[in-house]
Amino acid sequence: MDLSFSKEDEAFRQEVRQFIAESYTPEMRAKHARSKHGYMDKENHVKWQKALAKRGWLAPNWPTEYGGPGFTASQKYIFDVEMGRAGVPHTIPFGPTMVAPVIMKFGTPEQKKRFLPDILETNVLWCQGYSEPGAGSDLASLQTKAENKGDHYLVNGSKIWTSVAQWADWIFCLVRTSKEGKPQEGISFLLIDMKTPGVKVEPLVLLDGTPGPHQEVNQVFFTDVKVPIENRVGEENKGWTYAKYLLEFERGNPYSAGLYRGLDKARKMARETMVDGGVLADDPEFKARVADLESQIVAMEFTELRIFSALSTGGNVGPESSLLKCRGTEIQQAVSQLAVEVLGHYTIPFVEDGMIETNEPDIGPKNAFTVAPYYFSLRKASIYAGSNEVQRNIMAKAVLGL
Repeated sequence: MDLSFSKEDEAFRQEVRQFIAESYTPEMRAKHARSKHGYMDKENHVKWQKALAKRGWLAPNWPTEYGGPGFTASQKYIFDVEMGRAGVPHTIPFGPTMVAPVIMKFGTPEQKKRFLPDILETNVLWCQGYSEPGAGSDLASLQTKAENKGDHYLVNGSKIWTSVAQWADWIFCLVRTSKEGKPQEGISFLLIDMKTPGVKVEPLVLLDGTPGPHQEVNQVFFTDVKVPIENRVGEENKGWTYAKYLLEFERGNPYSAGLYRGLDKARKMARETMVDGGVLADDPEFKARVADLESQIVAMEFTELRIFSALSTGGNVGPESSLLKCRGTEIQQAVSQLAVEVLGHYTIPFVEDGMIETNEPDIGPKNAFTVAPYYFSLRKASIYAGSNEVQRNIMAKAVLGL
């Protein structure tokens, strides 16, 4: 494993930092700082993604033949780390990170020409139609039905926990096209225009309390929705294969930079929090908690470096993406819990929507009202993208050979 970075890599790091300084505007910073779940309003989120697209960096994992930047493995890692350290808004992943690789590998030439350029330029936004009210981690039990009518499918059912569906122009969906054989064998992968008659989006307000239109997740209903046959990716009833391919891209991401940033934020708040005899940052028990979390993050960072260094020699993340997902989300939750404990009663005041302009001053430290909602929002992190229990089963089988 080579953990060193070349002069060219370090020059690239400075290039990324300069881009962030110029493109991540004060307005975006202010909006993002007051978000309870990591999304800004749609206008600013799209503005940020278009800045990335203009620089050619919206889709760092794309091959150059489709418009990707041609990053080396080390450049890709540096890019992700610097974005995490700066705390910029995450790119909405459903288009560039998830459905695009599936279209590249399994889509027709017409589908690639139709969809990939608009994804790369953020001309359209996508959402993901996987989970259902009765099919979450056990995704193979999904029941949303698509009847083949010759030139189109007729889709009926619903999808749930659909992030930013209220913004999305398109949704990629797993649908049941057959009940023959094993459950996994009767699933197809469809691309559905959200403007199609019969598609309805209902907001789901979570424990973070964010109301519409800024809510993170939704339920999407399909009632006799007509989807052209040419919007199916790959073969009918082979969608489970494409779904598994997509999930590797959903899980195989670095966490350590964002974790360091979250821990530093907790430290800063502790320096501003008074306790008997001084500030909380000097309390031995607090210092021990921070040291323990920091050691876990360091271990996470070196695990990421070990895994991603394999990419430079032609490997891929593979099933070890499950390891990154498990440890990353668990440490995320621990860091957010520490932040809640630092602020104590200052996490209690309820702010319905922090992105609405108001003359009312914050209660307690600036933006303290986002800490508890973010903690609650992160309870789902160990469930989405396949629950951590499922990820451990994958590691036991695919990595340990058990």
